[in-house]
Amino acid sequence: MLKIEEIREIIKLIDQSSIEEFVYKHEGSKVELKKRTSVEVVQGPSINTIPAAIAQPSTPPAVEVSAPQNNEQENTSQVESEQFHKIVSPMVGTFYMASSPDTPAYVEVGSTVNEDSIVCIVEAMKLFNEIEAEVEGEIVEILVKDGQLVEYGQPLFLVKQK
Repeated sequence: MLKIEEIREIIKLIDQSSIEEFVYKHEGSKVELKKRTSVEVVQGPSINTIPAAIAQPSTPPAVEVSAPQNNEQENTSQVESEQFHKIVSPMVGTFYMASSPDTPAYVEVGSTVNEDSIVCIVEAMKLFNEIEAEVEGEIVEILVKDGQLVEYGQPLFLVKQK
């Protein structure tokens, strides 16, 4: 069975990614994590459902683990409802705003871009892939944080097209 520290680390990784559900099974035990819902720990035939908490199989009381609430997604849905172009990740990888930590970001909110403008880098399997805007316009919102894991097709930027 996973240790509580390992479960906390998994929660952090899932919270930073777009993964909605994680299931771990081992020797008759099952840990199931779902974003914005509940966490279930199953041992044998019994099921314990504890919203926003993690139960240790050997101890009846739950150990509270509070995952940070992502208010950015709520704000993003308001902005996305307007007609903006989404620049999406073409692959699974790690999102970087700049080519190195000591250089400025490729773009910021308010930056003007054209079809060939590099807006970020997505690292996948030690390869750094430059992502181009593919549209002409102004960066309205950056939807992910520097160093965050991104999924294929995940929106990275919103652009107000010219």
